[in-house]
Amino acid sequence: MLDFARQYAPLRQQILDAVTQVCDSQRFILGPQVAAFEAAVTTACAVPFAVGCASGTDALWLALAAAGIGNSSGATRSSAQQDTVVTTPFSFFATASSILRAGARPLFADIEPRTFNLSPAAAAEILDGREGNNVKAILTVHLYGQCADFDALQKLQRDHPGLLLIEDAAQAFGATWNANPAGSLGNAAAFSFYPTKNLAAMGDAGLITTSSAQIDRRARSLRAHGMTRSYYHDEVGANSRLDEMQAAVLNVKLLHVAQWNLQRRERAATYDQLFREAGLVAGSTAEGVVLPYTDPRATHVFHQYVIRAPRRDALRANLAAQQIGSEIYYPVPIHLQTALCDFGYKPGDFPNAERAAAEVLALPLYPELRDDEQQTVVEAIRAFYA
Repeated sequence: MLDFARQYAPLRQQILDAVTQVCDSQRFILGPQVAAFEAAVTTACAVPFAVGCASGTDALWLALAAAGIGNSSGATRSSAQQDTVVTTPFSFFATASSILRAGARPLFADIEPRTFNLSPAAAAEILDGREGNNVKAILTVHLYGQCADFDALQKLQRDHPGLLLIEDAAQAFGATWNANPAGSLGNAAAFSFYPTKNLAAMGDAGLITTSSAQIDRRARSLRAHGMTRSYYHDEVGANSRLDEMQAAVLNVKLLHVAQWNLQRRERAATYDQLFREAGLVAGSTAEGVVLPYTDPRATHVFHQYVIRAPRRDALRANLAAQQIGSEIYYPVPIHLQTALCDFGYKPGDFPNAERAAAEVLALPLYPELRDDEQQTVVEAIRAFYA
């Protein structure tokens, strides 16, 4: 699925020099490298504020808590008073678990079949229904590297005063919607720099962006045990500080991510062409392979190249037998995860998400992937269906 060495090789000396600089400085936590990275991200994402933290999961929690969603103070609330957040059931589990961690409750709405992103129409049904009274935010995911429909989501925000829009942009650094970068579309956004991401650290790292000075100030406090000055704690926060080593690596890689994202789009276009030449492309899995859809308002960064595949599990086993990597993101929708069984959701509640979980398959895609390797992948898939 990935070959980290291909990206590392040409950057090796730059990364080693950056890490050496950190070692020589003896500054390891929230130092000049972190400050430089935060400043660079504000430019890249066209926002005034960026706050580095320990992981993408922490970034989600910080974005919610700093925006005042949930109950970070820890005081008890009745279920009738509990903040709720509308989100997608088709994402990594952290999208929902971060809502719970903030002291709010997730309310799931189904996805759009073509983009796999949260359906604004489904979210509107919740906002306009009996569950809409305590909804404080919509947490939408830019899944696989394509921004959610922010035209429709911003209309929902206008129609529901006080509603916040939070972006889970963990897979979408460099993506845009109507030429506006991911991270600048909502009230706050969360990024992950896990090693598999388009912009990748060499360990866990995350960051939130916001246009709100208040959210920025509170996020900086929450990431450091609720402190705004040393050893004076205004509230209960967490230890979620971005370290200098990871920031140093990210400062090197940030200079290249735009080019890498362009190469990902080129790799995706090559897959599209190869699938069409192989005669595999169809409008539904009843007829063949369904290719990824890109909304014309979006700039997709293809964190993953995800097809819908007939007999998906058998195809994946066949590829594995030929030592061709693939992955399922995600095999079980969040509403059906055992950890959330007490919420009362059942199979059939979100049919689009459940069908996607049964059909999606991510194929190898990264900037350094070669044409002949993509040909091998598509030929193996053609042979399987033949």
